[in-house]
Amino acid sequence: MDLKGRNFLTLKDYSPAEIQYLLDLAADLKEKKKKGIPVDIHRGKNVALIFEKTSTRTRCAFETAAHDLGMGTTYLEPASSQIGKKESIADTARVLGRMYEGIEYRGFGQEIVEELAKYAGVPVWNGLTNEYHPTQMLADLLTIKEHFGKLGGIRLVYMGDARYNMGNSLMVACSKMGLDFVACAPQKYFPDQKLVEQCREYAKESGSAITLTEDVKAGTKGADVIYTDVWVSMGEPDQVWEERIRELTPYKVTKAVMDNAGPQAIFLHCLPAFHDLKTTIGKEMNGRFGIEDMEVTDEVFESARSKVFDEAENRMHTIKAVMAATLGE
Repeated sequence: MDLKGRNFLTLKDYSPAEIQYLLDLAADLKEKKKKGIPVDIHRGKNVALIFEKTSTRTRCAFETAAHDLGMGTTYLEPASSQIGKKESIADTARVLGRMYEGIEYRGFGQEIVEELAKYAGVPVWNGLTNEYHPTQMLADLLTIKEHFGKLGGIRLVYMGDARYNMGNSLMVACSKMGLDFVACAPQKYFPDQKLVEQCREYAKESGSAITLTEDVKAGTKGADVIYTDVWVSMGEPDQVWEERIRELTPYKVTKAVMDNAGPQAIFLHCLPAFHDLKTTIGKEMNGRFGIEDMEVTDEVFESARSKVFDEAENRMHTIKAVMAATLGE
């Protein structure tokens, strides 16, 4: 399958067959990595990594994947880039497109990565925007496939705030690839209705279903995958913490939730997770609200049913597949 020259901005732009191709390629590249087989097929090429929002997994995954493919990387953080400040997005895209074979963007509105892609003239990859997180989706799908041996018919429940990039992207990924998707949250935290309707059209093609529910017990019953994310996104004001903790605590992933799902269920989280008091924010929230965890308990996070570190590793293999394919694998 020829994906050379394609951008990777949202899975809405990719067919199920193309997504499956990227997953198969990622699995092949992962096997080669484990066996020590070189895959430096893009020696002499360079990619720019624009990070308006910081990250551990995304940065490390892109840098390691690029190096494995034989490429050089330039990391551009807000302090070292003029994008959108002294230089327009379009101008930045045209400059970088003359110097690099590919550009990654992690930051704010989807319109920014879309504009980069419009003007760059080289593949642009979405490392996360407010609306979508497609590289995380490939890692999640690969992890699910590795554990269950299939994607079709799997029931995935996303708990918490399903309005933004993770809820949106999981709904798109599941509906395209035949997984049943459940958003389990207060109604105000449901995904955008227009996107729900679009994904229900995808689900008709794949034979899956989309459910929105406020009922934790009914929503998680029989689930194969229980998924959650932090309740407050990067850049949101401090005052939202109290509201989110109050409204979303009933949707915390606990042992009772996992037991209700059944013994087959695994736990996934895109990380970082607030599951203990070993972080600055965790300690701060403990001091303010007397809580020891937020979206998931430490008991679940550290259990054998938690596959979060398999999932984190798979960021590297799936990102490598995206770069390899869109640069001409």
